[in-house]
Amino acid sequence: MAREIRMTTTRCYYEVLSVERSASGDEIKRSYRRLAMKFHPDRNPGDEQAELSFKECAEAYEVLSDSDRRARYDQFGHEGLRSTPGHDFNRMNVEDIFSMFNDIFGGGGGGGGRGRGRRGPARGFDLETTVEITLEETLEGTTREVEFRRLDVCDPCEGSGAKPGTRPVKCPTCEGAGKVEQAGLGGMFRMVVACPNCRGRGEVVTEHCHDCRGSGRVSVRRTLEVRIPAGIRHGQVIRVQGEGEPPRPEDQPEGTGPRGDLHVVIATEEHERFQRDGDDLVTVVPMAFAQAAMGATIKVNLLEGGITELQIKAGTQHGEIMRIPGHGCPNLRNTDHRGDLVAILQLVVPRKLDETQRELLTRFAETEELEVDHSSPGFWSRLKDTFS
Repeated sequence: MAREIRMTTTRCYYEVLSVERSASGDEIKRSYRRLAMKFHPDRNPGDEQAELSFKECAEAYEVLSDSDRRARYDQFGHEGLRSTPGHDFNRMNVEDIFSMFNDIFGGGGGGGGRGRGRRGPARGFDLETTVEITLEETLEGTTREVEFRRLDVCDPCEGSGAKPGTRPVKCPTCEGAGKVEQAGLGGMFRMVVACPNCRGRGEVVTEHCHDCRGSGRVSVRRTLEVRIPAGIRHGQVIRVQGEGEPPRPEDQPEGTGPRGDLHVVIATEEHERFQRDGDDLVTVVPMAFAQAAMGATIKVNLLEGGITELQIKAGTQHGEIMRIPGHGCPNLRNTDHRGDLVAILQLVVPRKLDETQRELLTRFAETEELEVDHSSPGFWSRLKDTFS
C-alpha cells in the first residue's frame, strides 16, 4: 500500500523561480515561462537534473500564481501548504505539465516535436496532500479524515463548457482538426501543434456555462477517510486510486477518462522520548552510578504505555547500548513482527548530595583507582555499529 517517495522541493519557491518576494503575478509568470523552456527535457535530452528542475519550477509556479496559497506560503512557509494540496508534479509527465499551463506557452504545448504519444484514454492528474500522525499511532494503525480540493466535471454542462441547451461549434481556426501548422525557426521548417484557439479540442464554446465559465471543470471540496496501516514510516505515501482529477476536456474530448490518484504523504510527529530507526525504536534510559557499578534491574518505558525491565550487569558504562526484542515498531509488510527497543544507557550524576552521601563517596574515592581501557570502542563507534 505504501512505498518510499521523493518529497517535493523544500527550496524557497521565490528562489526556484528567481524572483523577489514582492514580484507581481506577471513577473512570476514570465520567469516561470523562461525557466520552463530552459529546463524542458526536449532541450536537455538525458539530463535528469534538468527534468527535476522543470518539475520544481512547475510546483513553485502553481503555488505562487494562486493568491490564497501564496499568502499562506508567505506567512507559514511549506508547512502552511499541507492543508491546501496541489498537483503531484513528481509523478506527472513533462508533456502533462506543459499542457496544464498551456496558456503560458502560447497554447501549442511548446515542448518541441515530441508530442504526447498517448495510448488509450487520457488519464487525469494526480494530487498530493500530507497528514500528520503520532509515533504511537504507527503501532496499531489509524484513520484520518482528509480534506482537499480538486477539479471535477461540471454537472450542468457535463464537462463541455457550453451553456445547457447549446453545443460547442467547430473551431474556425483549425476547422475541427484540433491542430495547426506553425513556422519553425527562421521559416526553414513547419511543425504541427495544438490549435491555440480551441486548445486541441477541435471545438469552441460560443455560449459559456454559467457555473464553470466555459472551462468544463469546477473546483470542489472533498472529504475522505483514509486508513493508515500499522508500521508506516515518515515520508511514505498511501495512494487512493481514482480520487485525483479527471482529464482536462482538451485531453479527452469524447468524454471523461480515468481519474488520477490522490497521494497521501505521511508525516510522523517527533516524539519527546523515542526515535524511530527502521523498525527499531531508540530511547535513552537513565541509570545511577551505583546501578552501573554493581548491576541492577532498571525499568524502561514503552511507547505503547507501561514498562518493561532491563537487567544491566556490574560495570556497565555510560553510553552502552542494549536491545529489548519485540518492543519496536511493527513491520509494514508483516505487522506480526516488531523491531527492537534500543536502549542507550545514560549515567546520571546527582547535582546535590546530602552529608551521608558525600561521606560515603569520599570514603569510596579514597579507594578508587581509575582504569581506562583504550581497547574498548568509544561511544560513537558503538552507536555507529548499532545502526549501520
